[in-house]
Formats: sequence, C-alpha cells, structure tokens
Amino acid sequence: MLLLCNYYVTYRCNAYCEFCHFGFHENFKNTPFANLNDFKSNVEQLAELGVKFIDLTGGEPLLHRDIGEMAKFARSLKMQTSITTNGLLYPKFAERLAGNINLLHFSLDSPDEDEHNRIRKVNCYRSVFKSIEIAKSLDEFPDILFTVTNETYHKLPRMYEIAREHDLVLLVNPVFSYFGNPGLNEVAIDFVEEYCDGKLDVYLNKGFMKLRRDGGNHIDDPKCKAVSRVIVISPNNEIILPCYHFGKETIKIDRPIKVIRESEKIKYYKKMEGRFDFCEGCTVNCYFEPSFAFPTNYYAITSLTSKFKYSYNKLIKQKIKKFTSRKSETQ
Repeated sequence: MLLLCNYYVTYRCNAYCEFCHFGFHENFKNTPFANLNDFKSNVEQLAELGVKFIDLTGGEPLLHRDIGEMAKFARSLKMQTSITTNGLLYPKFAERLAGNINLLHFSLDSPDEDEHNRIRKVNCYRSVFKSIEIAKSLDEFPDILFTVTNETYHKLPRMYEIAREHDLVLLVNPVFSYFGNPGLNEVAIDFVEEYCDGKLDVYLNKGFMKLRRDGGNHIDDPKCKAVSRVIVISPNNEIILPCYHFGKETIKIDRPIKVIRESEKIKYYKKMEGRFDFCEGCTVNCYFEPSFAFPTNYYAITSLTSKFKYSYNKLIKQKIKKFTSRKSETQ
C-alpha cells in the first residue's frame, strides 16, 4: 500500500551541510528542476493510487520557482504536504506556500549562530528566525528541525529552549549513516533519549532510536518497506529503486505509474526490500517513517506513540493560537 511520495523537485542546494551531500556533489550543480507538468501528472496519478503524503524535497526545495504551485496542487488533491528548508528563500515564497504546507520544517543545526553557519557553510542562521516570524504572521505552524550529530547532541537543551521561546515543536532528527557519514553513537543516543523523554513539545521517534540500538535493518529479518509504501521520484521524472539513498536503478515515467507499479521490476524490488546487502544496518529515517506506519512490530508501536504525541501537541498549539487570535480581534 503506497503511503508516501518523496518527490525530489531538485538536487541543487544553496547550502553545503557537513552531514549532507547535495551542496558538495559536483554532479548536482547543473541538474534539471522537476518539470511542472510532469509533476502535476505524476501527483494526480499518485492520489488515485492512494498516496496520502508527499514530501517536496531536494536539495533545497525552495530553489524550484514553481514550488508554491506544486504545493497548492498537491493540497488540492487532499494530500498532506511537507517541506524542510534552510530558510534562505522562505521569505520569497512564504505567501505562495501559506495554507498549502501541512508540515513546514525550518532546519536549525545549533543554538549558536557561528556553529550553525559553519555546519551549513552559509550564513543562514538569522534566516531561520526571520522565516519563523514570517510563517507565524501568516498563521502557519512551523517546526524547528534539529539534525542531531555526535558533535551537537549536547546542544539539545538549548535547542529546546529556543523552540519553547518561539512556541514551536522541536523535531529531533538523529543523523543516519549513509554515503560515508557516521550515525549517532551510543553516548549520543543515550543522551538524546533521556533528555527528550516526557517532554510534550519535542518529537523524537522512539522507533528510530530502538532501530539504531538494534543495529539497524537486518537483511535476514527486514523491517524496511521502502518500495511497497514509498515512491521516490527524481527531478528527471524517474522512479528511483529501491530508494534514493541506495538507488540502484531508475524507471522513466513514460507510461502510467499504475502500470509501472505492476511491472515485474517493481515486484522484484518489493520482494527484495530490506534484503539487499546494502540494506544491512540501514537506519535512513525517510523510509522507516512509512515502514513503521502500522503497528505490525515493536518499532512501529513505539513509533506510533511518538507520532500521536506530536500530532496532539501540534493540534493544541494551533487551537491556542486560533483562540488567542479570535480573542484579540474581538477586543
């Protein structure tokens, strides 16, 4: 059952984060942007296939000049949309995105301006807070996304203070191992779990943390559903298999997606999901989020409790803000 589309609208990025590869990769600098007509055709087909969530991702998704129209189109099909951005271009697109992004995440890698800018290799610390201010003025409900590394995990208490000062939920995103980057070590995992425990306005997926403690995905007992529940589409209008991070093959979208999904190639990758040699030890959040969407194992059960807490907290914050706004209007 397809749940999620990770739609890479561009591979280009305007930052050069230490834990990422997009900005540094020479092959990405002049890659194409997703064609808007292709996007609309694909997303309409995905909605018919039952996809409920679409992550408009990159690179930096706001580098795509049509990102506002893309988000609006997906929302018109009743999809839940998400965007994670460094904030540099948000002021330019804020009004076009308003009301069309369900999960708007602003990346903040450190409470210290110099450290954040050093990690990103661009001066974007202040852009994050400017973007938060603009988003809230448009009645948006953004989150702060903190990608925790072995070098920054001890900054978590101060990150929490910043989130509370701005009345936002702090998303704690444990860095995962891929393309040679190390994942969180045991010391960092212990600290993060202990600190986040019991805090209502912090989202930490406990299923992810349990998976890390258990050594990630194991090919003899795979937990990954990267093919059956996720579809990954590139800016080149191709489906990437089995996932973006370990992409081994692409299929050009030159016929209906439903037909492609019924092909022998897709059936093969479904059968092999989580079972390839490169799947051993995998902890890539992008695919275990939908993999743990149903309470079929311990990871999924603990993951769902974290999601319920996040959804509840967001709902409460939204209701409080709306109530406060109405009250001020009547005074």
